[in-house]
This record gives sequence, C-alpha cells and structure tokens, in this order.
Amino acid sequence: MKARAIPAKTIESWRVRTPAEAVKFIDAVGYCMLFPVDKIPLPALYSVVARRNPRDGVYFDESFERIWRWKDDLPRRRRAFYGKYFRGKGTLISLRQLPHFLALEQSAVAPGDSQCFYRAGRIQDDARAIWAALEEHGPLATLELRFACRMDTVAGNVRFKRAILDLQRLLIVSHFGSEQETRAWASGRYELTSRAFPEETAAALEIVPEQARRQLAAAFWRLHPNEPASALARLFGWRKEEALAASAREKSPDAAARGMCG
Repeated sequence: MKARAIPAKTIESWRVRTPAEAVKFIDAVGYCMLFPVDKIPLPALYSVVARRNPRDGVYFDESFERIWRWKDDLPRRRRAFYGKYFRGKGTLISLRQLPHFLALEQSAVAPGDSQCFYRAGRIQDDARAIWAALEEHGPLATLELRFACRMDTVAGNVRFKRAILDLQRLLIVSHFGSEQETRAWASGRYELTSRAFPEETAAALEIVPEQARRQLAAAFWRLHPNEPASALARLFGWRKEEALAASAREKSPDAAARGMCG
C-alpha cells in the first residue's frame, strides 16, 4: 500500500500517540528528525507527539521520554531505521525509503565488508573496529561495544563517539533496542544495518544513486513544494547538478533551474 503523503501545512494537525501511529507518520513523510533541528527543513516526530510548535523548543516531558524509547524500539522491531544521519542529528527513515538512502550512500554492504571500506578510505580505524565488533558479537549496548573495541577510557569514549557517528552517517549502523547498563538513562544498542534490515539492504543493490536521489527528492517536494532546489542540495549535501536532476521529475526543468537561485 502506498504511504499517504502529508503536505507540510497539515503536519501540525497530525496526532501521534502510539508506536504504531509513529510508524504511520514516518512512512507518510518518508524521513524525519527525532527532534526539531534549526535549519533542517524536515518535520520532527517530537513535534507531532507533543503537539507543540517546533519553534517552541524541546521539553523533558512525557512526550520526550516516549519518543526516546521509540527511537530504539522501532528499529529493533524492524519498523523504521533510526540513526544520526542529517548533520549528525537523530533521523528516522521509513523502510520504504531506506533502500534509497543506502543506495545513495553506497552502503548496501555485507557484515564483513569493514576492511573494504577501510582500505577505500571511507572509514577510519576506530570505525572499522566498531564495525568488526558488531560483526563478531551481534547487537551490543554502548558500554559493551566500547569495551569490545578497547575504547573504555575517557579518551576512548571521545574516539568512540566520533567513530559511531561516522558509521551512522554512512548508514552502516542502526540503533537496535536499549539496555540498562547503569543507573542513568538506558544505553542504546547498535546493530549493523545490513543485519537489522536485510531486505532493505538487498533492495538497495538494485537501485542506482540517480534513482535514489529522485525518490528522496520526491518525498521532500511533497512536504515542501515551494522550496527551492538549493534547499534540497543543502539538506543532502548534493551538488547543484544532482539536485536539479533529482528535482526534474517533480518540477519542470525551468522551475527547478529557477529554484537553485533561491
């Protein structure tokens, strides 16, 4: 069944109270932020759960606690992808759109491909070590993973945070549940995206980057039909010509060209 598109003007009327409703929202928009992020023109799950204007900020309330659990539970239940993708901030991606993101990043890989990425210069050694640990042990909570990679010191934690962020930006790693490792907040568990979402990873192998950009652009224009193509380029870090080509399916060539001047 095709996901129902949500015009930007109706986002504010959307009501999300349960994980199932959260999945419907993520499927409808295609991809969104966990919390509102300034200068990222995407809806936030928090806003539709809390029923609060994004400009009003984020409060540590019941809505916050609810979606904080969902960001780990939805990937574990294979209902949506969650990781720090756009500008290193929490991003939710629908399973329908995940293959296009993986194709875009050329990250539809096997669990044992860490050395290939490392030799190609796409990841650093710390990221390779985290990837290898997840390949060997399966899903691990944060502290377990740090110990497995010998990054359990204060300095090691700095290295770990940098490396796990790099892997999330490449969509190599997904959040995958949580574990109460200390008396503080529960720690997130991580899993390789290729094992967490094998069907979506396989589907990505059949998609070329140009096709992926068109699909992701189409989802963006459904929310922001009046935004210039330059907004799309900034969001994804695409070159001007890539944004124009991706926009051509949803906008006329003249309109897309004019948009880059916005």
